[in-house]
This record gives sequence, structure tokens and C-alpha cells, in this order.
Amino acid sequence: MANKDSVKGTLIVALVMCLVCSVVVSTAAVMLKPKQEANAELDMKRNVLLAGGLIDADQHNAKAIEAAFESVTIKYVDLRTGKFTDEAPAGGSGRAAAKIADASEKLPPEQDRAKIIRREHTKEVYLVEKNGELEKIILPVRGYGLWGQLYGFLALQNDLTTVAGLGFYEHKETPGLGGEVDNPNWKAQWVGKEVFDEGLDVAINVIKGSVDPNSPKAVHQVDGLSGATLTSKGVDNLINFWLGSEGFGPFLKNLQAGEA
Repeated sequence: MANKDSVKGTLIVALVMCLVCSVVVSTAAVMLKPKQEANAELDMKRNVLLAGGLIDADQHNAKAIEAAFESVTIKYVDLRTGKFTDEAPAGGSGRAAAKIADASEKLPPEQDRAKIIRREHTKEVYLVEKNGELEKIILPVRGYGLWGQLYGFLALQNDLTTVAGLGFYEHKETPGLGGEVDNPNWKAQWVGKEVFDEGLDVAINVIKGSVDPNSPKAVHQVDGLSGATLTSKGVDNLINFWLGSEGFGPFLKNLQAGEA
């Protein structure tokens, strides 16, 4: 009898401990959520600023990042009309909206060059202004590389064709190969390149090998990543997709014409 009471007591203690631990973990998760969300927002701001060349890569100070971000205005674009909208993307971002059926659409394979499967209806853009004038526009981009989706930002100067910067903040590419999308030297090659030709057609390309500086096409070309053909092709595809007719292309044309 005593032995049974001992086993019963042990089970009760174990159950109580499990309940207590569960409550502690749940409470901690709830209490930490606001801080986690704030950190995620700060990290996103930092990556936007980095792509736009507005802060140095070693800048992690929260106050400095917030101060630099004061020059940035977040606006929303309806990709179906190519014009600004007051309606924010469902879920708070284009990335989240792409996972919501009513807020996105499935792309047919022939239109899905970036292999994103679904494209959101509404997407955020970041305008960098000075004295009321547009200096840069920073566009969120994403697409499939070798092992998964790459997420990043492409910044354009106020002529809406010259690259001000490019950066990826999340990807699964192989370190030393496709992971070289993070290499500062490779990212620096993008600065000054022109994404559109004179007819406003997408002209930028990540080529195989190195760019011939004497080629008339050099202004539209970026070196491919050594040993990472599929990642290079993925970056080429995603940039062309988001600058094209299924992405920000119509919006950029409207913005340039003053009709966005």
C-alpha cells in the first residue's frame, strides 16, 4: 500500500511540475513577444538602410538606426494597378500577404520567373526623401536560389533605373559559393548599374563569368558568382521578375511619369 502511495505521489509531483513549467514557458513567450517583434522590426529597418547605402554595415546601434530611418517613408503599392494604395498588405507585409489566399494570387509557371509560386496583391516600398524630393526608392525582392528563397532589398536612385544597392537578409545558399551573395565586393558591383534600357525594358543581368568593361552591355551586367551558377541564375531571375510586368515594373513606369 505504501509503495502505491509513493508512486501516486511521484506522479502528482511530476504532473504539477509539468503544469508549472508549461505556465512559466507560456508566460515567458507572451512577455518576450513584444521585444521579439521590436527586434524584428529594427532588423528590417537596418536591412532597408543597408541596401540603400544609408548606414555602414557595422552599424547595429538601435538609436542610430531609428534616426537614419527617419528619412524613409513606407508606402504601399497595389501590384495589380501599379499605383500607390492606402491599404497595407494583409499580415503586415508583402511576404506575409503572399501566404494568404485572398491577399495573393497563384502565378502560372510561365509568369513565375522568380519561382515564388504566389504573388501578393499589395507590397510595401521604402521612399528616401530629402527636402520633399525623392532620392532613392528601396524595393523588397525575393526568389528561389539553389536551396530556397532569397529575401532582400534592391535600392534605385531617383532616376528609377540606376542601382543604389542590393542586399539579402535571409537565404539558404551554400557558404563560400551561393552564400557569396553576402560578399561586400560582389554587392558593390551592383552600385551604378542600370536596370532598364532606354525603352524602359528590364536589361539587368547576372552573367556567367566576368563582365567585360569594354562591352556596351557592361552597364547592365554583373559578374556571376564563381561555382554558384544556380544561385546566380536565381538572383538574375528574381531581380528581373520584380522589375518586370508581374512585379514593380508598371509601378516604376507610373512613378516616373508622375502617375503613381
